[in-house]
Amino acid sequence: MPAFREMVAPGTRTFESRLRVQWADVDIAGILYFAAYWRFAELAEMDMFRELGFPYNTVFDELDFWLPRVKAEAQYHAPALMDDWLRIRTHLEHVGASSVRWRSVVFNERTGEAGAQFVLTAACMDRTTKKSRPLPEPLREALLGALNY
Repeated sequence: MPAFREMVAPGTRTFESRLRVQWADVDIAGILYFAAYWRFAELAEMDMFRELGFPYNTVFDELDFWLPRVKAEAQYHAPALMDDWLRIRTHLEHVGASSVRWRSVVFNERTGEAGAQFVLTAACMDRTTKKSRPLPEPLREALLGALNY
């Protein structure tokens, strides 16, 4: 299998998160359980939005919208073990009028390898009607700025 190559478009801002694999994250063999990776991907998502100035603990109330995931993809490349430090690199791939897509790649600091990657698409939704709506303009501008950094 060829080595993993991270593909980030030139001029795209990359966000980084870091965490250690805990006892609760591994299976009986001591390998990071595949579903636990999703929690790590969500941490990276929250960190990205926080760095853009839109922390999840306030942004939905302040801008009156929801951002549910409408598509989620995962690829697993190499195992991580308990106590490994993982670095997650996240970058935007697309910003539409009412949706956004980003990719998070999980690198194992012990091995230097990419262990998994996740592509998430979220669609903006009105909190009252539960229908699609445009992304709030301040958020969309920040997302576009990170895409064309």
